[in-house]
Amino acid sequence: MQVQPYLFFEGRCEEALEFYRQALDAEVEMLMRFKESPEAPPPGAVAPGSEDKVMHASFRIGDTILMASDGGCSGRSSFQGVSLSLNLAEVAEAERRFAALAAGGEVQMPLGATFWSPAFGMVVDRFGVSWMVNASG
Repeated sequence: MQVQPYLFFEGRCEEALEFYRQALDAEVEMLMRFKESPEAPPPGAVAPGSEDKVMHASFRIGDTILMASDGGCSGRSSFQGVSLSLNLAEVAEAERRFAALAAGGEVQMPLGATFWSPAFGMVVDRFGVSWMVNASG
């Protein structure tokens, strides 16, 4: 069994994928737009004029595959009650990734030493996704 995060960006998916490519070296493995679907979405499921938006994408950050979509293209993404944990081997790498995720976002807990990590911090990126950045050494 495997659990994979599926993120709905409500119209900003392509922008988010590019951001994660730059900030975290994400690699988009698959991307399908609504207009490329073999079946039309149910009536009312997608906002009019959203044919070029992302119906489904799969992207890799390190060893993890995440999935993403523009969803219903409502413009109101909401990521509550969940954080993605980014675990890095070195403090310098944690500092670099934390700063990249914080660009245009909001730092919840500055990156610093804790009893479990030489560098841990929490940030909400510009798309509203909450991240916990943790260095192991």
